[in-house]
Amino acid sequence: MTPVPTPIPSRTQFVLDAIKHRILTGQLTPGQALVETELAAQFGVSKTPVREALKTLAGTGLVVMSQYKGVTVRMVDADMAREVYDVRLLLEPEALRRAVRRGASLADARDALTRADAATDTAERSLANREFHRSLYLPCGNPLLGRMLDEVRDQAALVSAVAWAADPSWEREAAEHREILRLALDGDADGAALALHAHIASFVQRAFPSATEVAEATEAAGNAKDPEGAVPHAEKGHR
Repeated sequence: MTPVPTPIPSRTQFVLDAIKHRILTGQLTPGQALVETELAAQFGVSKTPVREALKTLAGTGLVVMSQYKGVTVRMVDADMAREVYDVRLLLEPEALRRAVRRGASLADARDALTRADAATDTAERSLANREFHRSLYLPCGNPLLGRMLDEVRDQAALVSAVAWAADPSWEREAAEHREILRLALDGDADGAALALHAHIASFVQRAFPSATEVAEATEAAGNAKDPEGAVPHAEKGHR
């Protein structure tokens, strides 16, 4: 018999939702300390619901608990970003392909896209974008697949928040979202999945390029300034 999950007390849920919202919208930044007494005072609760909320957030990968540093918002680096987005690349396009093939309703995705386009601040737009992606994979017909993607959803949003703070790319991603949804609504399961794969891959490549990609970009920029830069170094010495 499957055990019934223990419901989270309302105060803990309130604190959990509030801290998560602050993290995913950039109000709490990676590496920032989360002090129980300060958070308890801000939310008007005791330290117990704060402590329980932070434990839950640690389990989802949004915060890190250290014996020496206490609790901090998780730092985002290239390795962490690529790990999270690798999971998305493996699972999310397939989930969308299945959702389209089974004729699932994508009304929630359309609504989320509309909210993102109408958003007046980055926090609202970020949350709408998260809902857009979730609305694409959730009706895939496999609840376990949906839960697996939900498990990395918060970490992916943290990566996105850090990337957007450094280099906002809302308009490009909005155009890609519209194309993904168009293909899905047209019933083109493979086309929608390919477009989603390209969308996810291009984002992490832009935000967290590998050392090889950085070197290639640097070399290309140098060649553009100096046409001779395109000539192999061995040949340059014999000009």
